Amino acid sequence: MPNRKLFRPTKAMINLDAIRDNVKALNDYLGNETSIIAVVKADGYGHGDVETAQAAIEAGAKMVSVATPEEAVRLREFGISEDILVMGPSPADFAETAMDLNITVAVSGAEWLEEVCLTKKFDRPLKVHVKIDSGMGRYGVRDVKSLAEIINFTKDSTQVIVDGVFTHYSCADMEQCETTDEQYAKFMEFVELFTEKPRLVHASNSAATLLYPNYKLDAIRFGIGLYGIAPSEYVQQKLPFPLKRALSLETKLAHVKRLEKGWSVSYGATYQSLEDEWIGTLPIGYADGLRRGLHGQEVLIGGKRVPIVGTICMDQCMVKLPEEMPVGEKVVLLGKQENEEINMEEWAERLGTIPYEIAVSLSKRIPRVYISNP
Repeated sequence: MPNRKLFRPTKAMINLDAIRDNVKALNDYLGNETSIIAVVKADGYGHGDVETAQAAIEAGAKMVSVATPEEAVRLREFGISEDILVMGPSPADFAETAMDLNITVAVSGAEWLEEVCLTKKFDRPLKVHVKIDSGMGRYGVRDVKSLAEIINFTKDSTQVIVDGVFTHYSCADMEQCETTDEQYAKFMEFVELFTEKPRLVHASNSAATLLYPNYKLDAIRFGIGLYGIAPSEYVQQKLPFPLKRALSLETKLAHVKRLEKGWSVSYGATYQSLEDEWIGTLPIGYADGLRRGLHGQEVLIGGKRVPIVGTICMDQCMVKLPEEMPVGEKVVLLGKQENEEINMEEWAERLGTIPYEIAVSLSKRIPRVYISNP
C-alpha cells in the first residue's frame, strides 16, 4: 500500500501483531488437524483486508475468505496467493475470472454449475465449495435432492472440482446450544451423502470455534475473533484464551474554547452549558463512522473519560473538558489510555447494535495506520 502524508490527526491504529497472536493462539487451541480460514470480508471488518490477510497467513492461516467476487479479486491484485473462498453467491459470469485467478466459489445449486459448464471452457477445473443451509435460512442447499443433483453433476466433470462443503451456524454465540447442535447434526447428514468427502468440511465461525471445539472439523472460519473482538458478551465470558484487540481509534484536540453559562453547542442547540465550561472540538464526525447516536458517549483525554456534547456533525464533534487543555492533546475514542478503556461493545450498546457493525462502519476516510514489531 502506498504511504501518504497524513494531515488530519484522526486515524485508526491497527496492531498486526495482535492479529498474528490471535491466529497463533487459535492454532494452539485447535491442534494441527484443523486449518484456519481467515475471514477478511468487508475490508477485514474495517481493519484492512490485504494487511490483515497477510498477517493471518504469516501466523499460520491456510486460507482466506471473503463475501463477494470483487473482494477476492482485490486480494489477488494485491499479492495474496493463498487459497481464497468467496462465501456469498457469485454470478455465473464470474466463473472464468475465478478459474483464471484460482479463486474458489460457493455454490448452492446444480443450475449454476450447468450454466457455467455449458458456456465456459476452462484450462483447469473451477474449485467450488458447496454451501449447505442447515438452518440459517440465508443461502445454500436445503434438501437432499438438490445436493444429489450437484454431486451427480460434478462427479464426472472435468471442469468443476468440489474442494469443500460448508454451512453457517445461526445461534452459536448464544447461551443455548440446541440450535447449533441441530444444525451440526443436519449438516453432517448432508456431508455423508458425498460419495467422496471433499477436502475441506467446515462449519464453525468464531463463536462456534471458541465454544464448541468438538465441531471444528477440517477447518474453521475465524472472522470477528481474528480482530480480537468476541462475537458476543456470552462468548466473551467463555473464551478459552484471551483475544487481543487490533484496532484503536484516536485523534487530537483541534480547538479549545471557554463557554460561559447558557451558551449552546452544535446543531439544534441540544446542549447548553450549565456553568462556565471548557469545550474541545475533535476533527471526527458521522462521515467517519462516529454516528449521531453516540452523543453523550465518552472519549479518553489525559486518561480521563469526558463526554461528547451536542449533536455530532459530519466532520467534527465537541467534548466537555474537565479543564483547559492544549490544542493537539491526544484523544482516544476506541482503545486504551492509561487505566481506562473504551471498546466497540460500549459503542454498540449505546447504539443498540453489535460490535461487528461498529467495526465495518468506520469509514475509509479514516486512514488505517499499521503497527508491527520487526
